[in-house]
Amino acid sequence: MKTIDLVCLTTLVSGLFLTQIETATSQDWPFWRGPSQNSHAVADGLIDSFNPKGGNDSHIVWFNPNVGGISTPIVMNGMLFTIVRHDAGKATEAEKVVALDAITGKVVWENIYNVFLTDFPAERIGWSNVTGDPETNKLYVLGSCSLMQCLDAASGKTLWARSLSEEFGMLSTYGGRTNTPVLFEDLAIISGVTTGWDSTARPCHRFFAFDKHDGRLVWQTDTRPLPEDTTYSTPVITTIAGQTVMIAGAGDGELYAIQPRTGRVLWHHPISRRGINTSPTVSSSGIVFVGHSEENPQGTAMGAVVAIDTAPSGAGSLPRERWRALEVMAGKASPLLIEDELLGSRIYAVEDSGRMRVLDALTGEEICPALKLGTAMRGTPLYADNKLYTASLAGIVHVLQPTEGGLDVVFKTRLPGGQGVNGSMIAAGGCVFLPTTAGIYCLGTSGFQPKAPPSRDAERVASVPAFVLDSRTAVCDMLQLVPAEAIVSPGQQFAIEVRAFDELGHQVDLPVGVQFQVNGPATIDSEGVLSVNAGAMHEAITVLAVAGDSARGVTGSARFRVVPPLPWSFNFSDNEVPVTWVGARYRHEARSVDGEAVIAKLSTIPKGTRSQAWFGPTDLSNYTITADVKAVEGTDKLPDIGLIGQRYVLDLMGESQQLQVRTWAAQLRMAKSQPVSWRAGVWYTLKLQATLTDDVAEIRGKVWPRHEAEPDDWTVVANDAAPNHSGSPGLFGNATNAEVLIDNVTVTR
Repeated sequence: MKTIDLVCLTTLVSGLFLTQIETATSQDWPFWRGPSQNSHAVADGLIDSFNPKGGNDSHIVWFNPNVGGISTPIVMNGMLFTIVRHDAGKATEAEKVVALDAITGKVVWENIYNVFLTDFPAERIGWSNVTGDPETNKLYVLGSCSLMQCLDAASGKTLWARSLSEEFGMLSTYGGRTNTPVLFEDLAIISGVTTGWDSTARPCHRFFAFDKHDGRLVWQTDTRPLPEDTTYSTPVITTIAGQTVMIAGAGDGELYAIQPRTGRVLWHHPISRRGINTSPTVSSSGIVFVGHSEENPQGTAMGAVVAIDTAPSGAGSLPRERWRALEVMAGKASPLLIEDELLGSRIYAVEDSGRMRVLDALTGEEICPALKLGTAMRGTPLYADNKLYTASLAGIVHVLQPTEGGLDVVFKTRLPGGQGVNGSMIAAGGCVFLPTTAGIYCLGTSGFQPKAPPSRDAERVASVPAFVLDSRTAVCDMLQLVPAEAIVSPGQQFAIEVRAFDELGHQVDLPVGVQFQVNGPATIDSEGVLSVNAGAMHEAITVLAVAGDSARGVTGSARFRVVPPLPWSFNFSDNEVPVTWVGARYRHEARSVDGEAVIAKLSTIPKGTRSQAWFGPTDLSNYTITADVKAVEGTDKLPDIGLIGQRYVLDLMGESQQLQVRTWAAQLRMAKSQPVSWRAGVWYTLKLQATLTDDVAEIRGKVWPRHEAEPDDWTVVANDAAPNHSGSPGLFGNATNAEVLIDNVTVTR
C-alpha cells in the first residue's frame, strides 16, 4: 500500500470519527448501520422498556403488521423504508420496497417488482436492506434476483435499474445471501459473486460502482477467483492514512481495502477460509474489526473476531493483524465497537448462537462471561442513549447497559405470537424501530419527532475531511473510462468520459495529450468518441486510454459487447463459445461432435453445473428462442436442459421427464408442466416463445426430436397475470448428471 507522510494521523482519523458522530442527526438513519456506519445513534431519552402486548404505557407509538420481514429498515426525511414479500403464496407473489410515514406507520407507497430466474426462497426476501441518500432523496436497493434499482424516495418511482444477473452474471442462490448498496459521493457500490463474459467469465466476488444518478458502470474490481461462498458483508467507507478507503469482506475469506473512487485494491488480509458475512467496524485510530464463524486460515479452531491495524508503520507497509480472538462464532451479526472514556474501547460480538461476548478492543481479551441473549441472532446490536438494543431470531428483546464489569440487563421480553427478528433495531427521531417477521414496531415516549435535516455541506465536510497532502498527489496515477462496460449496437456512436486520479484516489486534472487505442470492430477519435462498425456482430471491443509514453504511460480501459438487433443465429462454426454471452464461457466449451460444431455444458465445473447464461440486452420482449440440445450418453441419470426468454425458463427436465415453464424456481408462483418422454444420445429441438398482451404474458414451449418435423401444437402453455415485461434471451442447464450439447441457437421476433 502506498502511503504519504501525515502529522498526527491518529488525531486526524479520530477527529473524523467524532465529526461524523456529531453531524449525524437524530432524525435520519439512512443506512442499515446508521449514518456513521457503526450502529451508533446520537440520541437520548430513548425507551428502556416496552410492553409488546400493548396498553396505555406500552411505549408502542405504532405497529404495522403489513410490513413484516427480515430486512433492517431505514429512516430518511420522515419516512421509513424496508423490503418485504408481496402477495405471499399467490400467483402474483413478488418483492417490494415499502415506504411508511415514520410518524403514523401508514403506507405511503409500494414499489413492486417480480422475482425471476433465481433459486432464492420466498422466506428470505428482504435479506438485503434499502440504502438512502439524504442529499438527493433517492433510494438504492438490490433485490433478491440481483435487480439493482434507484428509486425516488418521495414517490417510489424507479429512476434506473440494472439486472446484475443478466448483465454481469451475479449469482442469486438458494442460500439467499444478498448484499446491501453503499453510497460514496456520486457512486452506488454493490458486490456479489458473478460469472461474467470474456475475461470475467470465471466466478469471482466482484465489486461494482455505478453512477448513482444514471446507473452507468464506473468501475469493476475483482477479488480472488473461485470463492467458496456468496456473502453479504456490507462495506464501510472511512479515511486511513490520508486516503478514503472502502473496507469489505469478500467471498474468498479475505478483508479488502479498496479506493471507492477508482476500485483499486490497496491491500487484502486473510480472515477466514470461507466467505465473510459480517460487516467490518473501524475504530477512531484506524483499527478494523471483523468476525466470522468458519475455519480460520491456520489451525483447526472455528470462528474468530479479528483486529487489523491499518495505520502504516513505514513507507509501503501493509496492515498487520493486531489480535485474533479464536472460537468466537460471530459470523452473522457484525461486531459493535464502543469507545468510551470511562470504560475504554470494547467490542461487543454476538455469536450465531445468541451469546454476546465482550472483548477488550486493544487486546482481544474477554471482559466478562458471555451473556445469553437468545437461541440464535442475525441482527447487529444497536448502541443508542448509552444502551445496547438486541433482538433474537426467537423474538427475545434485550436492553443492556455497559458497565465496568461488562453488561447489566436493563430489560428483557419475548415478542408474542412467534414473532422473530432477523434484522437489526435502529433509532431515529427519538424512537427505536424494531423489525419483526410479523411487522414493524415504532417504540418511544412521545412519538417520532421530525427535525430539519442538517446542512449537506456540513455532511460532505464530515465524510471527507480536507487533509494537507504533499505534491505527489497532484500527479496522475491512473485513468478511468466511463462507462467501464456497456452493450453497444452496430453503427452506434457515443463519447467515452475519461477521468484522472492520483495514487491516493483523488481526482486530478486530466493530462494533456491522452491517446486512445481500440481493439475490435470500432474506431475512436482523439476526443474519445467511439464509433462501432455498422457490420459488427456479437463481438467484443476494448478501448485503452494512454497518458504519456505508450510503454510506460498511465492507462485506463473499458470494454463493450456488440449485440446487433434481432434476429440472431449461433451455430458455433468458429469453434468458440460466443464472447459476448454472460455466464457461458467458463461453464461451456466448444467441441466438434460427429463433425458438427457445438458447445457443451460441462459437468466438471465446481458449483457451476447448474447455471444460466444470457445473450444480450435486458429490454427485449416478445421474441422466440430455439436451440438443438442433446444429453450426452454414459450416465444413468439425465440432466436438465432449458432456454430463457423474457425472464421465463423452459426446462426439459431429465429425472422427472417433463417440460416445465416457470420464472421463479424456488417458489413456482406461476409454473406449468407437461409429461415428456426423452432420452440421452438423441438431438431434440427446444422452442420458447413469450408474448405480452394487455399486461398478461403468454409463454409457450415445445420440444420434438430434431430429425422430425416441428409439431403444430405447443407442448406447454402458461399465462402470467403478473408478467415479466422484458429480459435477455439465454440458456439454462443442470449438467450435474450428464453433459449437455447445444447447437443452432436462434432468437427471432
